[in-house]
Amino acid sequence: MGLLKLATAGSVDDGKSTLIGRLLYDTKSLTTDKLEAIERTSRQKGYDYLDFSLATDGLVAEREQGITIDVAHIYFSTPKKSYIIADTPGHVEYTRNMVTGASTSQAAIILIDARKGVIEQTHRHFFINNLLRIKEVVVAINKMDLVDFSEERYNEIKTDFQALMQKRDYAEQRITFIPVSALKGDNVVHASKNTPWYQGETLLEHLEALDMAAVSNVGTPRFPVQYVIRPKTAEFHDFRGFAGKVYGGELSVGDAVVALPSQTRSTIKAIYVHNKQYKTASRRTSVTITLEDEINVSRGDMLVKANDLPIVDKQFKAIVAWMDAQQLRAGNKYVVQHGVNKVLAKVGAIHHKINPDYSGIEEDVDGLGMNDIAAVSFKLNKPIFYDRFKDHRTNGSFIIIDTQTNSTVGAGFIV
Repeated sequence: MGLLKLATAGSVDDGKSTLIGRLLYDTKSLTTDKLEAIERTSRQKGYDYLDFSLATDGLVAEREQGITIDVAHIYFSTPKKSYIIADTPGHVEYTRNMVTGASTSQAAIILIDARKGVIEQTHRHFFINNLLRIKEVVVAINKMDLVDFSEERYNEIKTDFQALMQKRDYAEQRITFIPVSALKGDNVVHASKNTPWYQGETLLEHLEALDMAAVSNVGTPRFPVQYVIRPKTAEFHDFRGFAGKVYGGELSVGDAVVALPSQTRSTIKAIYVHNKQYKTASRRTSVTITLEDEINVSRGDMLVKANDLPIVDKQFKAIVAWMDAQQLRAGNKYVVQHGVNKVLAKVGAIHHKINPDYSGIEEDVDGLGMNDIAAVSFKLNKPIFYDRFKDHRTNGSFIIIDTQTNSTVGAGFIV
């Protein structure tokens, strides 16, 4: 059974939370007490229908205002797949939340209100999915019940969105259009009789059929060392293993590897998961690796295949999504956390700010405010081992930490 990580995006009141609630309800993933609470609250509000947004909007302010404010992660399973859905806010001022919610996703659902069509926020949401190299995007044209399930209206919105697609710079993205009514359930889990003109899959059918290998950004194997294991027992007196998670491709026993930053070479001797040995460690598995040679490897180092090294440098340029009220300015110092490594960094330059509605760039920018996205250069106090984000999503991304508050103030994607 595969695990698919999804992010939702849409403007205010486009129905993201309702869509997720409908998915949970129709797949029988809601617990009895949760369903009873939804039924009770819906009656108290005087609704003649179930308010499925209550399944995801957990904050009091969200329920009072009927909007999503924070990122909620929802888990559910079907016989074919397990899912983690990041329900992200639609407001412009919460753009940073959408970036964080989508940063680890393999697929995304962009909702469009059939009455409003493609709006500025649609541009913004598509831009972020393009920026984060999301391979699979479903455009769910929602609230079709409010436009009498009009095929003509559906095609108008589809044409407008296809025009937007011409502005992207990530051609590997696959876009699928589905007409839905999250409130009524049309084409979410079950096919709708109200759209006889639509012959495609329902939303769930489409998600179930996705090839996990095709939607995953598989790169070259990278193994950041989280912990060095040296048991102090007689039985394992000479054991020295390196624990961590494999990112990108696979590592196998017998592979020639290089330890960074020392550049020393060795060969993988054994791969352990708990007390069992395996010949291969697949991507995103947590393992312990032993080497044939007694080389110096510490926490924060990285094991990579000898014929496929990352970039090792003390400076880089990145696209930064700024998330803090205090502005980022050239000359400011931060901690950059790249994987398990934390290094002191100085902002070299802000090259330009990027308007996420595809309206172009702004040059001569002296600072970044909350939710701004920009191209920024950094200088580090020691080298890190990185890939460009387009080549390796995990090893090409990092977070920015304020040295005074220890708060995460930005996310970056190396170009």
